[in-house]
Amino acid sequence: MTDTKPSPASDVDPALLEILVCPLTKAPLRYDRAAGELISDAARLAYPIRDGIPIMLPDEARPLDG
Repeated sequence: MTDTKPSPASDVDPALLEILVCPLTKAPLRYDRAAGELISDAARLAYPIRDGIPIMLPDEARPLDG
C-alpha cells in the first residue's frame, strides 16, 4: 500500500463544487485550483479551502484585487 497525500486543492469533491454558491450574492463560484480558493466574481471575494473543506464565511474570505 502506498501512502499518497492529495494536495489541498485536489481534496474538494467535484459534486460539492457544483452546488456551492456565494453566501452573499448566491452567484456561482469558480474554482482556483492553484490558489486553493473558490472565487465569487460577483462579490469580488475568494473563499479559502482548508483541508478540502470550503470555508464559506464572508469574514474568512479574501477580497480580490481590482
